[in-house]
Amino acid sequence: MASSVLAAWEDCDKTDTLFILVCTVICWTIVPTVGIAYGGYTWRRNSLHAALPAVLVIAVCSIQWFVLGYSLAYGEGGGWFFGSWTRHLFHRGVLSEPVGTIPAVLFSEFQLVFEATVCAIAIGGFAERGTIKACAVFIALWSTFVYCPLAHMVWGGGWLGEGIGVLDFAGGTPVHVCSGATAAAISIYLSYPVFRSRKSAVRTPTHIRLHRPGNSFFQLLSMIIIWGSWLAFDAGTALALNFQSVMALCVTNLCAASGGLTWSVMAFLESGKWSLDATFMGAIAGLVMITPSAGFIDMPTAFFFGVFGAVVCRQALRIKFTKAAHRWRWVDNGDTFATHCVGGVAATIMTGLFARREVAAYGGLDVAGGVVFDGNVRQLWVQVVEVVVGFCWSFGGSWVIVAGIDCIPGLGVLAVDRHIHEGLDFYETEESLGILLHPDEEDYTPTNKGNVALD
Repeated sequence: MASSVLAAWEDCDKTDTLFILVCTVICWTIVPTVGIAYGGYTWRRNSLHAALPAVLVIAVCSIQWFVLGYSLAYGEGGGWFFGSWTRHLFHRGVLSEPVGTIPAVLFSEFQLVFEATVCAIAIGGFAERGTIKACAVFIALWSTFVYCPLAHMVWGGGWLGEGIGVLDFAGGTPVHVCSGATAAAISIYLSYPVFRSRKSAVRTPTHIRLHRPGNSFFQLLSMIIIWGSWLAFDAGTALALNFQSVMALCVTNLCAASGGLTWSVMAFLESGKWSLDATFMGAIAGLVMITPSAGFIDMPTAFFFGVFGAVVCRQALRIKFTKAAHRWRWVDNGDTFATHCVGGVAATIMTGLFARREVAAYGGLDVAGGVVFDGNVRQLWVQVVEVVVGFCWSFGGSWVIVAGIDCIPGLGVLAVDRHIHEGLDFYETEESLGILLHPDEEDYTPTNKGNVALD
C-alpha cells in the first residue's frame, strides 16, 4: 500500500504541490476573518456572537468534508446533481493519486477551504438574532445538502459545468450567490418564522434597527486579511503554478483596488468624509466581481469589473435603509445579500459577456469565450441559467433547513427577546470581543421595544 501511494506521489508535480499547499494555508485565514468582519459590523454587544460561528465552521466543515462532503462534491460515479455518497466516504482512497498535477488529498483540503469560506459568509444571516446552537446544526446540514451538490453541479462533473458549460473560475455562484442567498433565507426566516420560534411567548420576530459598525479596527483587520488571502484563493484555483495563476492574482488585486476606491470616493462625495467601511465594502465588492472570471479576463476588464461592482453593490445596499425594508423586516446585517448575492449575480453574468478564450488558454483551458470578445452569445444564457439555479437551490434549500431546525425542541433559531435587547454576547457566549462606543449610540438597542422588562 505504501509503495503504491509513494509511486503516485512521484507522479505529482512538486512545484505545483508546494504552490497549492501555500495557497491553502493562506486561504484558511479567510474563514475566521469573515467572523471578525461580522463582529465589526454588529452592535458592540453582539460582536463575539457574530464572530464565533465562523470558528465553528472550521471545525464542523472539516469533519463533514472528511466524512462525506468531498465524496458528495467530487466523488466519481454520481450524477448530474450529486457526486458519490460512498466512493470517498471517510476520505477512502483520497491520498496521493494526482488530481491534475497535485495529490488528491491536497486538492481535497483546498476545496474544503472553499466550502468553509462560503459557509462562514452565509451564516451571517444569524447575526444579532439567531442562536449559536441552531447555527452549529445548520452548518452541518447546509454544507451537506446545499453547498456540496451545488459545487458538484458546477465543478465536480455535474450538469452546470459538464452539461451546459458554465464558466465559473473560483465561485461566482457556488461561493457568492450561494452565500448571499443563504444569508437572505436565514434572515427572512428569522423575520417570519413558521414553527417553534413563531409560537414562543418569549420570542417576537421583528426588525433590527440600523446602526453603525461596532468596531472599525475589526473591519480594517478583516480587509487586510481577506484582500490578501483572496489573491491566493483565485490564484490557487488554477491548481498549478502557471501564467493563468499569475494573471488570476493580478486581476484579483486590481479589481479589489478599483472597487474599494470607487466606493470610498462615492461615499466621500456624499458626506465629505473618508470612510474605512466604504473602502472595505468596495474591496469586497471587487473581490466578489472577480471571483468567477479571474481565470478568463484581462487587466483592463478587471479594472472595469471593480468599478461596476462597487456601483451596483452600493445601490443594492441602499435597500435596507428604505421604509419598505423596515416595514417588511428586511435585515442584512453583514450586507451579505447586497455584496455577495447581488454582486455574485452580476459577476457571473458579466463573465459570460467578457470572458476571453485567449486568457483562458493561459492555463491550458479551451473555452468558447464570451459575447464581447469572442462572439459567443450562448455563454451569456448559460451564465443566467447558472445564476437562477444557484439562487433557487441555495435559498430554497437553506430556508427548508433552517425551518426544519426550528421544529426541533430546544433548537429555536430565533433568540429570546430579552437576549436580543441586551446583547447576545451576554447570553450566548462567555466572553466579548470588546466594546467600542459611539457618542450618539449610548442608548442603542436592537429593537424599539421600550417596554421590555430588563430585571
